[in-house]
Amino acid sequence: MRVQAEVSLYALRTPNLTDSIQAFCDALAESGLEVRSGPMSTLVAGESAQVFAALGAAFERVAAGRDVVLAAKVSNCCPQAI
Repeated sequence: MRVQAEVSLYALRTPNLTDSIQAFCDALAESGLEVRSGPMSTLVAGESAQVFAALGAAFERVAAGRDVVLAAKVSNCCPQAI
């Protein structure tokens, strides 16, 4: 099933927010899925198993050694490409 996710990563307890967010976006971009980053969130689209796996892997990568919060909304009714 094709899905689209809107995700936001929040870096905690650090004066440099950009490093954590960039590492997360880089990991998503390496997944091969459709990814579009915006100023407040990132859209990820593809097959559901791939999207969930990519989100998990990206979170694992960025959360190793950092305090972060990941907020995600996933929909199966947004068929348009991002």
